[in-house]
Amino acid sequence: MTFQVTVQPSGHQFSCEEDETILAAAVRAGIGLPYGCKNGACSSCKGKVLSGTVSHKAHQERALPAAEAAAGMSLFCCATAHSDLVIEAREVAGSEDYPLRKMPSRVATLEKLAPDVVVMTLQLPANETLKFRAGQYIEFLLRDGKRRSYSLATAPDQNQPLSLHIRHMPGGVFTDQVFSTMKERDILRFEGPLGTFFVRDDSEKPMVLLASGTGFAPIKAIVEHLQAQGSQRAMTLYWGGRRPQDLYMDALCRQWAATLPNFRYVPVVSDAQPEDGWQGRSGYVHAAVMADLPDLSGYQVYACGAPIVVESAKRDFVARCQLPEDEFYADAFTSEADLNQP
Repeated sequence: MTFQVTVQPSGHQFSCEEDETILAAAVRAGIGLPYGCKNGACSSCKGKVLSGTVSHKAHQERALPAAEAAAGMSLFCCATAHSDLVIEAREVAGSEDYPLRKMPSRVATLEKLAPDVVVMTLQLPANETLKFRAGQYIEFLLRDGKRRSYSLATAPDQNQPLSLHIRHMPGGVFTDQVFSTMKERDILRFEGPLGTFFVRDDSEKPMVLLASGTGFAPIKAIVEHLQAQGSQRAMTLYWGGRRPQDLYMDALCRQWAATLPNFRYVPVVSDAQPEDGWQGRSGYVHAAVMADLPDLSGYQVYACGAPIVVESAKRDFVARCQLPEDEFYADAFTSEADLNQP
């Protein structure tokens, strides 16, 4: 059975099959509903059902608390329709200009930058390109039907192979392969571009770029995109890791700080050991932002990394630093371990 979904306040409409999620149907129709993880963990796709009936597949309680669900809120990435619907959701302009594609690629390089971080570059077939926005991600299509998501660390303005930052998750179906048997020239299939985490070029507000671990990858793409565009926007990058080695491209960030007139870099380490000789900022990375910028009312924030970092940042920046909620853009990296939590 096919149902009709109407999005308010835009009035856009699309059809949704009874066995597909509302988000999947919207993406298929080129309707720009916001989303991140697509699996009920990050809450980026949350909106309200104004009329009609939906049910939800498995999702995390923190993404949609029972009280919100009772009030009509929904996670469209895991909600299926049981009738025609009217939903209320923000829309992302221009999504139809970046069509979703499934493509083969060849592993061009594998470079280990930390004990648990590899930078992989992908070469596309001759005369093929992927049109994407700085900050978006792709999903590898594995042979068993599973998918694994990784942000693009390459700016769309660069005529370079696609670059991904991959952290080893011991026991992970894909990352165990990357860190053991994968080699250059291997063939991988992916789908993309995905996600609505990307730089909003239509604003001149100063930006806080907040990254934890390999959440630096899409932030790198954003910085290099703005650099290529000749943007004069002020940017402050706060990059957090447990140990200094987690800041695996620290030298590049320091180079940006030395050469880009409106760029500032603040590395933050939460669990430095005596042998690290760490002399920089310590503690939680989002707390460093709050200490430096207690009033974020005139800023945009782009945050990417572990769900706990992203969630804490949004909660505290909005509640305690006057950040407008709609100026917080985020992509939470959710692993299989995260998804298996209640």
